[in-house]
Amino acid sequence: MIVYHGTTEIIEKPDVKFSKKYLDFGKGFYLTTFESQAKKWALRKGMRQEKQGIVNVYELKDNWNGFKVLSFEKENEQWLDFVCAGRKGETINQDYDISVGNVANDDVFKTVDMYFRGLWDKKKVLEELRYYKMNDQICIVNQKVLEEVLTFQKSYEVEP
Repeated sequence: MIVYHGTTEIIEKPDVKFSKKYLDFGKGFYLTTFESQAKKWALRKGMRQEKQGIVNVYELKDNWNGFKVLSFEKENEQWLDFVCAGRKGETINQDYDISVGNVANDDVFKTVDMYFRGLWDKKKVLEELRYYKMNDQICIVNQKVLEEVLTFQKSYEVEP
């Protein structure tokens, strides 16, 4: 399957040690199956760093047998707790090689943040989330797994 990573660098050999801590699924190398989402990430990061946005394109092996995979089919209480813990910087994904689920992007996180700050309960947040069109994310935590399942194909610059 083809997957994308939006950033400001060409990344032929991804390395999980360069990941930031306060992300939805914790530290790891993040990918998406939505090219438009990767372009958006690349443009946002490029604007913050005053650099050119770049989308890296990879082939991701479909066979994940033997790997520890956490997959969220939809937003549920487990997904909400996992994302909130990740956003707090807690070490949440050390038991998995790969985590897969929907992105708590800016619009979604406004809703999640209502729970995060204790203003809404889980039920209210999950009811509200059904109105959002969600994009996916794949977070590969284990460097050895990353090298085994991901192959760089190409990269290209993103125009605003």
